[in-house]
Amino acid sequence: MIPTFVIFLREGIEASMIVAILLAYLQRIGKRRHFRDVFWGVASALLLVFGGGVAAFFLIKQYEGSNVQTYFETATYILAAAILTYMTFWMQRHAKGLAQELERRSDLALSKGTRWGLGLLAFQAVGREGLETMVFTLAIVFANSRQASTPVHGNLVLLGAGLGLVAALAVAYAIYMLGAKLNMRKFFRVLGTVLMIFAAGLLADAVENMQQLHWLPFGEHVLWNSSGMVSESSSFGDVLHSLLGYADHPTLLQAFVWIAYVAVSVAFFMRIGRGGPRRDIKSSKSSAASSPNGNPTPAAREV
Repeated sequence: MIPTFVIFLREGIEASMIVAILLAYLQRIGKRRHFRDVFWGVASALLLVFGGGVAAFFLIKQYEGSNVQTYFETATYILAAAILTYMTFWMQRHAKGLAQELERRSDLALSKGTRWGLGLLAFQAVGREGLETMVFTLAIVFANSRQASTPVHGNLVLLGAGLGLVAALAVAYAIYMLGAKLNMRKFFRVLGTVLMIFAAGLLADAVENMQQLHWLPFGEHVLWNSSGMVSESSSFGDVLHSLLGYADHPTLLQAFVWIAYVAVSVAFFMRIGRGGPRRDIKSSKSSAASSPNGNPTPAAREV
């Protein structure tokens, strides 16, 4: 429940920001009539992502208990971790220029004189976030279904997704309609760190599958067996597995992959986060110095 809540919260806010930037820009340039094109693009993206996610889930479930299911699950774990890592680092580096990039692409779409241009832009932007969410959610569902395959457990996963989406919409509404203040850089930094810990657990699950398939015939020594104290199939063990990638009998290779991924990715991610503001301040001072009256330019003030 918690991983799906966090991923839907993060991706929901990011998608809401993109849509809000597009709508605000159209309103500012007097093109409100194109709002419907943006809404059609968003609706089409959500419909395609939801339909694709459901179809992929039932396709894989047809092979339940076979090696084919294990192949699919392993590929989903690795793909989800890769996408998650990429999107987290991408947002950390490009968040500041996101609005300018969307406005530039909006101008390009409007200049072509076709009503589908903005809809396609919204479709691509929201569809990308939706695809990332769908892949990661499938990976969470597959990982957790191995621990507890009861309907109640599945309902908790869906509940977490629903609550995360509602919370994302509430935060987006507060930011753009009520004028609430939120440090988005720190917000995405915290959620990005949490999600990379989730991704480490998925990579450990992928390693476990590949060792069971004898694709990685090394590092198979079991470090400990804590199933008697906290089993992965228990409620508490499932929470630890979802949050931290806990395993009650991890192999040496699983532990190495988890520790290496968390150490490298989180350290590099936090380093980028610490370096960003200093570069922004330096750029702002440079812009102010280049302004004829000695005051910061509008671009510098935005920073």
